[in-house]
Amino acid sequence: MSASVAGAAAASTADLPDVPAGFVWGTATAAYQIEGGAGEDGRGESIWDVFCRRPGAVAGAASGAVACDSYHRWRDDVDLIAGLGVDAYRFSVAWPRIMPTGRGALNQAGLDYYDRLVDALCERGIRPFVTLYHWDLPQALEDGGGWRTRDTAERFAEYAGLVAGALHDRVRDWITLNEPYCSSIVGYAEGRHAPGATEGHGALAAAHHLLLGHGKAVAAIRAAAGPAARVGITLNLSPVVPATATDADRAAARRLDLVLNRQFTDPVLAGAYPDGLERLYAGVSDFSFRRVGDLRRIGAPLDFLGVNYYYRLYAADAPHTEPDPARRSAADIGVRQVRPAGVGTTGLGWPIEPEGLHDTLIGLAGRYPGLPPVYITENGCAELRDEPGPDPERIAFIAGHLTAATRAAVAGDGLDLLGYFYWSLIDNFEWARGYGPRFGLAHVDYATGIRTPKASYHWLRDRLRAWRKRTRRSDP
Repeated sequence: MSASVAGAAAASTADLPDVPAGFVWGTATAAYQIEGGAGEDGRGESIWDVFCRRPGAVAGAASGAVACDSYHRWRDDVDLIAGLGVDAYRFSVAWPRIMPTGRGALNQAGLDYYDRLVDALCERGIRPFVTLYHWDLPQALEDGGGWRTRDTAERFAEYAGLVAGALHDRVRDWITLNEPYCSSIVGYAEGRHAPGATEGHGALAAAHHLLLGHGKAVAAIRAAAGPAARVGITLNLSPVVPATATDADRAAARRLDLVLNRQFTDPVLAGAYPDGLERLYAGVSDFSFRRVGDLRRIGAPLDFLGVNYYYRLYAADAPHTEPDPARRSAADIGVRQVRPAGVGTTGLGWPIEPEGLHDTLIGLAGRYPGLPPVYITENGCAELRDEPGPDPERIAFIAGHLTAATRAAVAGDGLDLLGYFYWSLIDNFEWARGYGPRFGLAHVDYATGIRTPKASYHWLRDRLRAWRKRTRRSDP
């Protein structure tokens, strides 16, 4: 029996690790990945609708126009969540469904969809965690410059305040942005995600304005929802490891860490940009988009931090693709990512290293005194099998990462770990990769829309039941 098969077999009978009785177990999705209903009830176009029409942009020329049809099948999804037995459901609101052009009055038909969803969750005792931006910028705002412009940050704050005002009587937990690194660097510098740009100054401006929009939205949500609101942001974080022990690879790892991690954690958690970021981008940008007072807004105190972790990154030094800094994209930092030898991988080839989650959490607590409480808002394993059968690799993945996270919670001074959300509830549209990768606890037949729970769904359901019995017995 191989080590990976043996590990999966052992995980299949393992209990969930010991965590506090108030720990939040959840699962997550995002609007463009599951909803469909792209042309219904007044929804406007998003940058992903447009990007998916670009030849070669998405595998299989796929789009989220129908996706999992959750716009019509949301009751099935609520049944799945309730049957799983988790405490909470993290989902995102589609900005163009609420405000078709990104500004102006709310589209009541769009709001009604989320109103019904929130009601159904609350009726089943499931706590809604609402993400306000999961990458689906209204195309009308992109036509005006998108996240490169300060105006988009203002419009986002308006939108956030309106949604919070409409749902705050039932929604307590709010996440402003999901993974601003992906929205800015992957979308505006690498071009792999919408809007598909390959820019330098523009991508760095997008990163700053996303964070500014977050800071303004924090204030808008609290003004609209009152003191009971709990507001956070979700950042995708990965430890960056030098590919070798050479000085060049160590420097490459520091560069990648600056761009991926600290460009976002330092402003949000410490109210400052990290040393070295401006030197890294000398000649690429003059950072004229920054203004006095921006960092104070960006660094406003949070009620929690969401951490998305999937895998470690291994960095090797490499030449710039573009020698002229003035023409260089913000993703061209002289780093080549490599795969480690002897490490198991997911169906996407991502290294499976639960220790990286442990290191991420410990590193946050050590670097940022007064770190807000943390939720793991995404952590998941993709497979490429198009069938709802056994998925022992996913079971082992969840068990291993939960063990690593709880070890960090015990060892990390200043780390208050409040919950874990598995990504994702159901298989869905995986952005530029189309419908090939499947992260879900439940299989989706995209032709029929039928959801079928996988073995990992049943495993987690049974372990949650056992955990609840165990924690009730230990209550005073």
